[in-house]
Amino acid sequence: MMSAQELEILGEVVLAMVLGAVLGLEREFADKPAGIRTHMLVTGSAALLVGLGFMLVESSLVEMRQQVIAADPIRIVQAIIIGVSFLGTGTIFRAERDDTVHGLTTAASLLMASGIGVAVALKQIGLAVATTVAVAIVLRVLGWVEQAFRQRRAR
Repeated sequence: MMSAQELEILGEVVLAMVLGAVLGLEREFADKPAGIRTHMLVTGSAALLVGLGFMLVESSLVEMRQQVIAADPIRIVQAIIIGVSFLGTGTIFRAERDDTVHGLTTAASLLMASGIGVAVALKQIGLAVATTVAVAIVLRVLGWVEQAFRQRRAR
């Protein structure tokens, strides 16, 4: 049986994954290398890791009662950023024929997805939802604007 704390973390992971799906769906529509599943897993893992970090600190405090515990939750966020940045590098490539770089926006959207997952785990739901909407707008609307500029330049 899951504890109330585990169920709460699971709910946060699921919510984070739903928000990640919004970003991933846009990337799928744009036919980019990291789509729905990748974004869902990034947001979900970020929420899970932060939630587990809080559980770890709490259990350490209970077990070690009188002793001083040096817990730095920022390290969890740092680890998430490093891991997602490594994942993002796999989406970036340079086309030799025209010397252009591709995948930077997808890598950045993965990093934003991890931030959204962290926000959900920190119970900043309004911030997570608003950020998801803002990122989706940036990806979709500004994608259309960029495309219009490219077509205009091509003429």
